[in-house]
Amino acid sequence: MATYPALDVKAGDVDRVLAVVDDYSPTAVEDHNGSFTLYFSSGAQRDEAGRALAREMPSTISSPREIDDEDWARRPQRALTSVTVGRLTIAPPWLSSSSAPGTAIIAITPSMGFGTGHHATTRLCLHALQTLELTDQSVLDVGTGSGVLALAARRLGASEAAGVDSDLDAVNSARENLAINHWATNVWFDKGDFLTEPLRPANVVTANLTGTLLVRGAARLVDLVLPGGTLVVSGLLEDERPSVLQAFLGPSSRGTSETARPPTELRWSGDEDGWIGLAFNVGPDRPV
Repeated sequence: MATYPALDVKAGDVDRVLAVVDDYSPTAVEDHNGSFTLYFSSGAQRDEAGRALAREMPSTISSPREIDDEDWARRPQRALTSVTVGRLTIAPPWLSSSSAPGTAIIAITPSMGFGTGHHATTRLCLHALQTLELTDQSVLDVGTGSGVLALAARRLGASEAAGVDSDLDAVNSARENLAINHWATNVWFDKGDFLTEPLRPANVVTANLTGTLLVRGAARLVDLVLPGGTLVVSGLLEDERPSVLQAFLGPSSRGTSETARPPTELRWSGDEDGWIGLAFNVGPDRPV
């Protein structure tokens, strides 16, 4: 039976904890009303995160453990409810027969990755997508997790949507969610690393990652947006906002001058529970 490396944490400042462990790529967070559990792709990442917490936040209490697949899925499934964001309702399959009045439903099975709609960063991306006219637009979701953003884009009128993730478990989860949303056509999910592998650009690109990864991959993410398109990002904390904005709006690496006009402009921003969502217009005249 598969097991997942986890770190149980007791701390008053959850946002600070998440900022400290950001470099170690936590895949999910489960809240226990006063404490929480962080999940990681490997035991090494979990252990490094634990050492970083002990170093940076010595008053924090943390303990590592292994959680088997069935135990992880069983506990959150009991508590999960539907989440409505604007015109969309995200619901576990056992609640997908009904939705809030005037909304379209997307069924998402709980999995190890973010993407049930219960995390603020997912909701921010869903809000941002609903500020766009997606009719006849192609969408690429980078770090797709459960696939919820690609499915949402298709539900909102996109002509096609693709999701990529470097984690094969996430890709398989997204494909399972695609299968239970029988209305979803022209949606694909594949394994891929946006930093190192060629991907097909799209009119709209979404990236719910981490602040550190957004800064490191800013140029690549912009390159994945077709000229005149839009880039939606989230996963950053409030104190990471300046560095992320600098990465996307600072002097263009393509220009010959430090003051060359960047190929992007901020079109939307939102915040929830200390998390930030941003959307950028990508100039129609940028080099491709």
